[in-house]
Amino acid sequence: MNDDRSHSSLLVPPSTQDWMQGVLSAKVVLVMYGDYQCSRSAEVYKMIKAIGRELSACFGEDYLCFIFRHFPQAQIHPHAERAAQAAQAAAVQGQFWLMNDTLLAHQQQLENGYLVEYANNLGLDIPQFLKDLPKQVHSARINEDVEGGCKSGVTAAPALFINNIRYTRRWKMAELMTAIVAAGH
Repeated sequence: MNDDRSHSSLLVPPSTQDWMQGVLSAKVVLVMYGDYQCSRSAEVYKMIKAIGRELSACFGEDYLCFIFRHFPQAQIHPHAERAAQAAQAAAVQGQFWLMNDTLLAHQQQLENGYLVEYANNLGLDIPQFLKDLPKQVHSARINEDVEGGCKSGVTAAPALFINNIRYTRRWKMAELMTAIVAAGH
């Protein structure tokens, strides 16, 4: 296999197992590998949300499907893995996206006490959240995301794939929007 290709294509295709906003049949499927403690991941996520709102207004709800996959970089971000587990524990109660937004908005405060506070603020069942937080099933899911990213050449977060092709341009809103629109036409 050509080494360049393995680094430019998404080798684990989007599926209903992913955390997604939108439908897989959308014209553009945008996959983000993110780390909750990475400031660049938070910036890119904010950009994607703004782009998503704009594209929905212009082209309709079925234009963009956004998928978030975990890529905690534990060696440089000690709280990223635990934050990913908190997102998964919130998901058990149907609140993945609200917890995802909260974690990315509060990257400097990801210690355990804050995670419980966020869960409480989201109205989660705290005893259930605390029971689900350390579950091995969450670590397995997170590791699956990381391994899939590594297979596709991801070495750091954030990493984006637009319709299964790695986005390698600058992290600027206009450039990202142009790339997404071009992929949909």
